[in-house]
Amino acid sequence: MTNRLKKIDKIMEKKKNHSTTRTVAFGFALIILIGAGLLTLPISVRSGEPDFFTALFTATSATCVTGLAVADTYTHWTAFGQMVIFCLIQIGGLGFMTVGVYISIILNKKIGLQQRENLHESVNTLELAGVVRLVKYIVQGTFCIELIGAALLAIRFIPQFGVKTGIFFSVFHAVSAFCNGGFDLMGINEEYSSLVAYEGDVLVNLVIVTLIIIGGIGFVVWDDIARNKWHFKKYLLHTKIVLTMTIGLTVVGTILFLLFENNQLFAGMTPVEKFLGALFSSVTPRTAGFNTVDTAALTDASKLLTMILMFIGGSPGSTAGGAKTTTIVVMVCYAAAMLRNREDINLFNRRLTQDEVKKANAIFVINLTLSLAAAMIIMANQSELALSDVLFEVLSATGTVGMTTGITRALSTVSRMVIIFLMYCGRLGSLSFALVFAQKKTLDTVRQPQEKIIVG
Repeated sequence: MTNRLKKIDKIMEKKKNHSTTRTVAFGFALIILIGAGLLTLPISVRSGEPDFFTALFTATSATCVTGLAVADTYTHWTAFGQMVIFCLIQIGGLGFMTVGVYISIILNKKIGLQQRENLHESVNTLELAGVVRLVKYIVQGTFCIELIGAALLAIRFIPQFGVKTGIFFSVFHAVSAFCNGGFDLMGINEEYSSLVAYEGDVLVNLVIVTLIIIGGIGFVVWDDIARNKWHFKKYLLHTKIVLTMTIGLTVVGTILFLLFENNQLFAGMTPVEKFLGALFSSVTPRTAGFNTVDTAALTDASKLLTMILMFIGGSPGSTAGGAKTTTIVVMVCYAAAMLRNREDINLFNRRLTQDEVKKANAIFVINLTLSLAAAMIIMANQSELALSDVLFEVLSATGTVGMTTGITRALSTVSRMVIIFLMYCGRLGSLSFALVFAQKKTLDTVRQPQEKIIVG
């Protein structure tokens, strides 16, 4: 009887998770369609007739906090259109479930068990307990950090653009950076220029980089740091891995970009400008989408490094996308354990479970398969495009990065729909998207006999 009850509990749990994943998936799809509808209104565009596919691409990119654009955000969209994009970035970064539950908290509405479960899936927390408290912390912390970032950016933007425009630009770029959105309004100077005009500006570079990193480490990490302060030994294993990987990738990436571009793209820059350019180039692929140097002008080595960083992305439960830092750590450690002929995978005196290894492997394979399949479809549809540029574009979309070598606007309708699909999968999570259409897991009453095969 006890074993039968356990089996029933497991089946119910799988059904609940399946339903929750679908709720999150359809919720994001609905927000994208609403955003596309608003951007299709005549009030949203500066001139000409609204185009639905341009609106759909932009709404998907904003909601999925990617940053790829087929129309310049400043010159194409009106103030109303820019506000729609701004709201989509904020909702997409926090997650619509987080925003919805926080509004319910403000209205003193009771948060039911199903809402908590949906929130647990959306925020990607380690456990269900305390998820409502975490929502308050997430939303309030997000607004405080974005406000501080906007205040610092205003020091530069208000003198340059005036009080009204300067404040709006400061808030827009602070939110876009924290949510890893990648959208900018610098088309006021030159279309599609991103932050190239500020390549040597210490204030703008450090503020944007800091916002990107804070937004990309994840809300669970925030909470852990807030509770345990600077006592690293007390942190969760998840927090230790995320912080170590974030610092490691940032430092190594910065050094490599300095080596690759010192006598190339960075030639003629001052030492400070070179350092800022390398630091920004190391941070923005994970997964913000801004750029302070011409991405298309990078050397092949730097483009390859950027693609690797875009594939890795940020950390789980954050505003960032990609395969995630923890996934890569698990995969690398699993390979190391195999080479050492060890059964257990140990990190920081803790052992990882086999479920985590299986999930990391699935995410890695699905992300890689999606990217390669998308690249082949685009190349078959537009053979005139360079393979390296297409790979860069699809990895940018899958990782919800938003960086491009300049081919986004040259994509055909079919290719744009492929990119839209990748951005949606990247924001939802490739594994979560696959589970939406997967059959509910059932417990096998009869297991087939095992037989070995040759691997490797």
